[in-house]
Amino acid sequence: MLQSFSIIFAIAAFFSFINYKWLKLPTTIGLMLMSLATILIITISKSIIPEFYMFFCDIVTNSDFKTLLLDGILSFLLFAGALHVNIEDLSKEKWSIVLFATLGVLISTFLVGSMVYGVTQLMDIELSFLHALLFGALISPTDPIAVMAILKKANIAKSLGVKIEGESLFNDGIGVVIFSGILILTGMGDHYIESSVGSEIGKLFLEEAIGGILYGVALGFLGYQCVKAVKDNPQLSVMISLAIVMGGYSIASLIHVSGPLAMVVSGIIIGNKLNIKANTGPTRKMLNEIWEVLDDIFNGILFVLIGLAIHLLKFDLDHLILGVTAIIIVLISRFISVFIPYSLLKHSESSPIKTVTVLTWGGLRGGISIALALSLTDNSSSELILYITYMVVLFSIIVQGLSIGKLVQRLYN
Repeated sequence: MLQSFSIIFAIAAFFSFINYKWLKLPTTIGLMLMSLATILIITISKSIIPEFYMFFCDIVTNSDFKTLLLDGILSFLLFAGALHVNIEDLSKEKWSIVLFATLGVLISTFLVGSMVYGVTQLMDIELSFLHALLFGALISPTDPIAVMAILKKANIAKSLGVKIEGESLFNDGIGVVIFSGILILTGMGDHYIESSVGSEIGKLFLEEAIGGILYGVALGFLGYQCVKAVKDNPQLSVMISLAIVMGGYSIASLIHVSGPLAMVVSGIIIGNKLNIKANTGPTRKMLNEIWEVLDDIFNGILFVLIGLAIHLLKFDLDHLILGVTAIIIVLISRFISVFIPYSLLKHSESSPIKTVTVLTWGGLRGGISIALALSLTDNSSSELILYITYMVVLFSIIVQGLSIGKLVQRLYN
């Protein structure tokens, strides 16, 4: 696994250099496009140099995408993103973010699952309703990694950016809880209507979501106090922040609370308590620089891996049609799931529909959705779910990611 990780890291660094010097695209999009082009070349070489093709197959397989993301780099990326979130800005949009991350995800899960199930019935593709809901659950949360990477390049209003960023930071944890709850139902077969299911899912939510937030608060204040105590030693401050992320995330899985939510909350607390964004003094500067570098490194690795892993999919015309249909379904469901919570709150915008449109198009999907799809290895529908998940993610990052800035300009200028 270490060798595969090292090679992917080298590829990410090389592609980042090319993108910086010539392509000038948002880093995540540039890396993914180059990875897809590389896969095209590798696939062509399959019959000419089979050893070369198998070498890259082994790299992607040995890297273990799901484990690498969910148990590794996700913690670094979420903490790095949360570290620079202004808690005052976040509090101004707190009700929007809460509703988007809870009610919005639930609405989207049901809409996507129901419509995808209906389409599969029309196309005579075997997919149970609960498995369709699983797809709805894993594709509904917007990916904080993809969103924040693209937002750095998109010139959008501050309040709108906070809504998108705040929602994406919190709704992945909620989405994982919903996904896990539906997995409980699929494991119970015909007995999923029993009352015990509700209590199990409720218990799961309390443990994972609420527990993750409370654990993140404790972790954040502990980290802040430790860094504050050694503020004259920048190197040790960085070491403490790394320990909070690596050790804190590992302990979260042991005590069965949401590691992603814990990283987001602890990052926000440490970043605001230390006023990281001020970027003054040796400790703040070093923390800023180190975490920006780590953010760029792991973002590069993640999106190169997303691009390279596509060659493991088996292409099928029916699945391709279903994937294109799923893209449309996800966008429609996203619009409805944003519009309903948004309409429950008072807003100062003269044209709320413009805001909902930007929130819809700016709700990008990324590695978390793919990692959850890959976790369904024992599921009879796992290959189909992974395929359509990949199509939605690729469209989201490449098409939506490249056009979100232009959409904002067209709507607000």
